[in-house]
Amino acid sequence: MKTLSEVLNGIADVTVIGNRDCAIKGIAFDSRKVFEGFLFAAIPGTTVDGHRFISTAITNGATAVLCEQLPENPDSKITWIKAANSSVALGRIASNYCGNPSSKMKIVGITGTNGKTTTATLLYRLFKALGHKVGLLSTVCNYVDDQKIEATHTTPDPLETQKLMTEMVAAGCTYCFMEVSSHAIDQDRTAGIDFDGGVFTNLTHDHLDYHKTFAEYRNAKKKFFDQLGSKAFAITNTDDKNGLVMLQNTSARKITYAGKTMADFKVKVIESHFDGMLISIDGTEVWTHFVGNFNAYNLLAVYGAAISLGAAKDEVLRVISMLKPVDGRFETFISPTGIYAVVDYAHTPDAIKNVLSAINEVRTGNETLFTIVGAGGDRDKTKRPEMAFEAAVASDRVILTSDNPRSEDPEVIISDMLKGVPANKAAIVLSITNRKDAIRTACMMAKPGDILLIAGKGHEDYQEIKGVKHHFDDREVIREIFNVTNPN
Repeated sequence: MKTLSEVLNGIADVTVIGNRDCAIKGIAFDSRKVFEGFLFAAIPGTTVDGHRFISTAITNGATAVLCEQLPENPDSKITWIKAANSSVALGRIASNYCGNPSSKMKIVGITGTNGKTTTATLLYRLFKALGHKVGLLSTVCNYVDDQKIEATHTTPDPLETQKLMTEMVAAGCTYCFMEVSSHAIDQDRTAGIDFDGGVFTNLTHDHLDYHKTFAEYRNAKKKFFDQLGSKAFAITNTDDKNGLVMLQNTSARKITYAGKTMADFKVKVIESHFDGMLISIDGTEVWTHFVGNFNAYNLLAVYGAAISLGAAKDEVLRVISMLKPVDGRFETFISPTGIYAVVDYAHTPDAIKNVLSAINEVRTGNETLFTIVGAGGDRDKTKRPEMAFEAAVASDRVILTSDNPRSEDPEVIISDMLKGVPANKAAIVLSITNRKDAIRTACMMAKPGDILLIAGKGHEDYQEIKGVKHHFDDREVIREIFNVTNPN
């Protein structure tokens, strides 16, 4: 428990009306989670404005209210904290309430369209292998050192983030790596976090249902780097046309990585095989268990961040050679008859293009490459035809199917995807709405040596249909059909 003065320490851009020394027993931005002595944060959300629930929060016991607009007749028994941006203020207040845990660790945020999960997770694993206690906040799972905690969002809300970081500090963690989504940046969910570094992976078509334009999406990513302090580092992929944009207004130390252009850190793919690739990082060759140019960039981002944090080059490369792919990211399976299946989270046009490119780099050309892919419902509709286009131009056969249709009709989603199939590729495309049937059909059509890409869901173990989550795991389905127990 802290006083209001303590949780407002260092926050200058707020106006306080009432008792600054009242006790704060907890913080909530959901009025249903408010108890006696709590501070309630009224956040103007994308669908619901928290200001509507101020009276409910007070009824439930709130003694202080953070808001952007005061009620017409503010209750004199309540302490009111007026802020220009209550989301930013909440992040800073939550950090103060928890004792500013991010200042007690090295925090690195990873942002971009693709590669965030792989880069953050591999950094977590690398620093664990180097002997450190480490935290991870990611799409797949959160970790407090060795303790696994289910993830519900790519980037948690400020209260959950500060709580997890507090647990990390208590567990002795000295590093934390976290994915930073464009939604979180736009909604100021990262306010109050003392970042020591940021990594930009790439920027391609995604989330335009939320950001509306590509420029707004790009600027949300850029905002993260704009907010980094002068003692932090900012690492960007200069082979991406938006890479240098991220560094335009940052105060952080600027570091670049690339495979094609001049940069501080360089990578080159020397050999590619289904079980890994030989790459050169800064002139040193290293064998890895990863496949594809996109993974070469991910590994270089990991290397660059690790070196920027002071790790020794030889040790970093040694550990990189031992790292394994993240769950649901180019995860391979082989049937007893020699059919290959690759399960990957690719759910954007560029990600599908990248993973198919990786497969085509290592195949002989005599096999048939099947791609099974769908698109999520209630999300960016404009990427649906583009996803189907990328699948059709780089595959021998394509089966369009259901992903997470959510509230939409999956057949309507598939119809949207079909609009992107080139006329000369229409004959190679099937539509099978039931995802398990689609995977099974591809397996029945495949011959020994053929390759299946099952894209879109990766690590997810559910399908969301009409608001209900049903257990479904692409990896379980392929294991069942192949009658195997472990990935290759």
